[in-house]
Amino acid sequence: MQTITIGGLAKAAGVNIDTIRYYERYGLLPRAPRRESGYREYAGADLDRLRFIRRAKELGFSLEDIADLLSLSEDRQNDMRGVKRKAEQRREQVELKIRELQRVRRGLNKLIAACPGHGELATCPIIAALAAPAGTKGCTP
Repeated sequence: MQTITIGGLAKAAGVNIDTIRYYERYGLLPRAPRRESGYREYAGADLDRLRFIRRAKELGFSLEDIADLLSLSEDRQNDMRGVKRKAEQRREQVELKIRELQRVRRGLNKLIAACPGHGELATCPIIAALAAPAGTKGCTP
């Protein structure tokens, strides 16, 4: 079985060396054995696991969620229910974030529409809305 160093693993997975060390400390990657020279020694399974972690991160899963997904994927006695539930929970979080971003966009659109873009800064409706006391109509959509 061929092994690779941490640098080779990082390059193959498209991540930083410090990221690999962090994932080891966090428990997402098993601590690699060391060669006599002291260099870490990684196998193909480590690369597969690191790619799994990276792809899950790209989908916005937290490290805690990724740990759960890895655990679920390793227990071959389980069915897909737990994995699907995690994905559904993540989708709900994304949809909530989208609604929040849409609310922010509506607020920004109102502020931009109210601002003529010229004149004295003291009369700027954007500055006035941002400086408004909490609970006032300020810049909320």
